[in-house]
Amino acid sequence: MDDYIPAADCAVIGGGLSGLAAAALVARGGARVVLLERAPAPGGRAATRVEEGFHLNLGPHALYRGGPAETLLRELDVAIDGGMPPVSGAFALDRGHTHALPGGLVSLLTTGLFGLGAKLETARLLAGLGRVDPEPWQARPLAEWVATSVQHPDVRRLVLALTRVSSYANAPDAHSAGAAIGQLQHALRRGVLYLHGGWQTLVDGLRDAAVRAGVEIRTGAAATALLRDAAGDVMAVRLRDGTTIPARSAILALPAADAAPLLPEGEVRRAAAEAVPVRAACLDVALRALPRPGAVFALGVDTPSYLSVHTAVARLAPAGGAVVHVMRYLEPDPPPAKVVEQSLEATLDLVQPGWRAAVVTRRFLPGMLAASALVRAAQGGLRGRPGPQVTGAANCAVAGDWVGPEGCLADASLASARRAAALVTARLRPAAAAA
Repeated sequence: MDDYIPAADCAVIGGGLSGLAAAALVARGGARVVLLERAPAPGGRAATRVEEGFHLNLGPHALYRGGPAETLLRELDVAIDGGMPPVSGAFALDRGHTHALPGGLVSLLTTGLFGLGAKLETARLLAGLGRVDPEPWQARPLAEWVATSVQHPDVRRLVLALTRVSSYANAPDAHSAGAAIGQLQHALRRGVLYLHGGWQTLVDGLRDAAVRAGVEIRTGAAATALLRDAAGDVMAVRLRDGTTIPARSAILALPAADAAPLLPEGEVRRAAAEAVPVRAACLDVALRALPRPGAVFALGVDTPSYLSVHTAVARLAPAGGAVVHVMRYLEPDPPPAKVVEQSLEATLDLVQPGWRAAVVTRRFLPGMLAASALVRAAQGGLRGRPGPQVTGAANCAVAGDWVGPEGCLADASLASARRAAALVTARLRPAAAAA
């Protein structure tokens, strides 16, 4: 006879940030929670690799200050420790040259990026951006907002570069203008943190919070199906090895493409299946020393590129060492991977000449998943994303960066984790009271 496995009150599928947070929240309410993660360790895209003392995130990661992610992390007693990158001293890259990136009055006046007319329009735009209401633009593409709100072509290129760096997306004809505007406003108003020790510190903190709450974490446990009763409710999760985990409810905390095959037919499954992933090519480099210590941030204006020395403010390397992330925000039809890698190397040559002689280790990620679903104008922007409730399964919810009307990237992941946990907890309470 097979060993008897007692039913969990909730099975959480996926051990990234949203899954760990949702599991901790449900367990804090007294429920028995099991978290199922297919990888050998939790963390997902937030995992950090340590090599020869250098902490390498999977591409550049920044935590937006004052957003839903920071709020929930602090609520779960997860330590957040890092530094804010400076807004001054940054470069704009255009046609093979470096210019001061307009970020304040001095850099705007002195930059050679564009002429006086463009400088005056940039000053007006940056001063008034915080007063723009994103909501009327949720269902309209970013390209339309830029075309109607910005007159000078050079300023349009700058605005598109700023929205890329804040949203990680490079699809202005499809990207929701409202989502892009709101994300850029948040970035300019509150700033971001580069975390000491990398994003693994958040993974470890959330894992500890989940374990303290009583969550059972199973790694190497890949879910292949949700088993449902005649009413459609989830009653068990089947794993790849044939194991069946009985559960009174479930939360799918997965990227949209991974969630779609597990979901029943309905609105949420359609949204997951139709999601357009946001991808970026990343060159992560660890250097013994930084050839140009003052050149720590550069933003491509003529190309969708980005360079940031995260060790300028975060402890990620041995003494004197540097961690540099160079990235291309991939367009819907990107160049070949080798061409992209060479372009990222060329960006490093321009900003940090001599870097090749200082390399300790490097890693090229040709198609890193930055977000599992572009916030599209055609779906209605943020308000068009599916909510946590799964159609046709009253005791099942979803969480992730593609779920809910609030925030982007990690903010969306953790805001939706809170909503999914609340939904499942409310469902479990009547059953617990009856028992």
